[in-house]
Amino acid sequence: MKKFYITTPIYYVNAEPHIGSSYTTIVGDIFARFKRMMGYDVFYLTGTDEHGQKIAQAAREKGVEPQQLCDELAQKFKELWRELEITNDYFIRTTDENHMKTVQYFVAKMMENGDVYKGTYEGWYCVPCETYWNEDELEHTEDGKHVCPSCKREVQLIKEENYFFRLSKYNDALLKHFRENPDFVEPDFRRNEMLKILESGLKDLSITRTTLKWGIPMPDDPEHVIYVWVDALINYVSAIGYPDDMESFNKWWPADVHLIGKEINRFHSLIWPAMLMSVGLPLPKKIFAHGWLTVNGQKISKSLGNAIDPREYVKKYGNDVVRYYLVRDIMFGKDGDFSEENLIKRLNSDLANDYGNLLHRTLAMIVKHFDSQIPGIGELEEIDKNLVENYEKTKRMYIELMDKYRITEALDVLWQFIGDLNKYFDETKPWVLAKEGNKERLGTILSLVTESIFKVATLVSCVMPNSSKEIYSRLSVSEAFSEKLLEGWNILKGNKVIHGEPLFKKIEKTQKETEKVQQPQKQGEKTMEKQEKVAGQVGSENVVSVEELIDIDYFKKVDLRVAKVLAAEKVEKSEKLVKLQIDLGELGTRQIVAGIAQFYKPEELVGKLIVVVANLKPAKLMGIESRGMLLAAKKNDKLTLLTVSSEIEPGAKIS
Repeated sequence: MKKFYITTPIYYVNAEPHIGSSYTTIVGDIFARFKRMMGYDVFYLTGTDEHGQKIAQAAREKGVEPQQLCDELAQKFKELWRELEITNDYFIRTTDENHMKTVQYFVAKMMENGDVYKGTYEGWYCVPCETYWNEDELEHTEDGKHVCPSCKREVQLIKEENYFFRLSKYNDALLKHFRENPDFVEPDFRRNEMLKILESGLKDLSITRTTLKWGIPMPDDPEHVIYVWVDALINYVSAIGYPDDMESFNKWWPADVHLIGKEINRFHSLIWPAMLMSVGLPLPKKIFAHGWLTVNGQKISKSLGNAIDPREYVKKYGNDVVRYYLVRDIMFGKDGDFSEENLIKRLNSDLANDYGNLLHRTLAMIVKHFDSQIPGIGELEEIDKNLVENYEKTKRMYIELMDKYRITEALDVLWQFIGDLNKYFDETKPWVLAKEGNKERLGTILSLVTESIFKVATLVSCVMPNSSKEIYSRLSVSEAFSEKLLEGWNILKGNKVIHGEPLFKKIEKTQKETEKVQQPQKQGEKTMEKQEKVAGQVGSENVVSVEELIDIDYFKKVDLRVAKVLAAEKVEKSEKLVKLQIDLGELGTRQIVAGIAQFYKPEELVGKLIVVVANLKPAKLMGIESRGMLLAAKKNDKLTLLTVSSEIEPGAKIS
């Protein structure tokens, strides 16, 4: 059986878990579940980092022993992961006896290989980050204080006898590995940051402290305590048996992916590989450094009081909704903002309207017209064949993107198919067929839609396991999620359906919010004209009065990017709309809809480098999601797209 070993960072126990630490763990859980569904033997590791100066200080402030503090907080992490239904296979603690023995064994082996020596360290140390900095790496305040470039807090000047790791010895080997394995660190811009450090040259690393006692003693020199980062990184091998259970270790190592936050990229992408080289172990296959999660635009901080407990939102909206929102609305790999308002929009639009409502109305018709039994799929017409072909294409793209850890794009692709499935339902008009008594054709359509929803539920089960289980239950499917259920059609024929409450409940607007919203127009041409008008405003002329002037801070909120048009096609039943697939470089591929069909033919757009607003909230035009807006200039009846030189790479930021 194929194996898959995935890890999260181990979380520091100087504070309680919050939505930021939960984010990485949820993402790890999604990939672990996906790989299990695809037939892999999976080992998913998470845990807590429990040594170091921060822990000692936090314990002292609370008037407890460090071990007691660690025990209390490690338990809180475990309880949270249980409540969030995280399927980790092991939870490691760096105060575990086996781990501490492995750390000493690992460091002793580095010493045996001549890679550790004793010297004197004099330099700057950041306690909150547990990080040593060189003078030229520091930032400075107006009053002349030296501050950490990562957390912006004041650093300490320390001088003490330390053991050093010959990190510089592995500079060339690391450079070679980076160049021969361009996917070793992702996203690309994080890899490039590490390459710049390597190209400027690594310096040897102090790996012990004598002024701190809360840590693992150095082998044969207990006056020295091993640097917390050296201790922490070794968890990835100690958790799977190194060096006592080599059968287990050899089964799982190397790790397929280390999921980490961008602030610890240097430790994982440079120091950890060098340590592994020192003891002769293979390097992990990939390190994926995602961005930071903010809350309503602010960095998560105890002092700001926004270190929210994800259980609040799980209780309010459900675990599946929180999981879906985190990986659909926030581009994995980039910084992202957690907003309850945006979560509600995703719930109402994507989940309740597009996904849940389609299931609800399809099962209602099966109950009414087929005595609750799923009919068989009869002879396929062209529109049916197109749907089947669309699904096969969607499945391939979804799996390929998930295998590349491009989860946000994978869900974009899947929800595009859900949109097409809704369109198929509307265009085939099963309610008309029911009135006409054409049960054979009606049965084919309802079966195709039901089986398509079943396949979507299987694909998305890694993200939303509970709702997928509920769909399985309503379709009388008792099997576990597996790759084989993605193949073939007519596999649900004869199954009894259970028509229940809507799968997702919409969050209704408050009275105050409702008053701001105009009464909805009737469906049909008026709605279409309204949507086309909105999209067509891309190039409209506006007169800006003095009262509408904006300042530079307001302008900085607009994220303008260069995008390359990969594909373009006219939107059916629309004179103005064009659907474009665009490449935004580090932001990935996206779909936008623009009202430019009267000015450009789709084939003229392919290959153009255009300017888009990349941080516009998603909107739907004629049922098609648009994530961004292109820029154009319009004068009288002429509209011209804003384009840039071909020398600029897609994704380049415009400022």
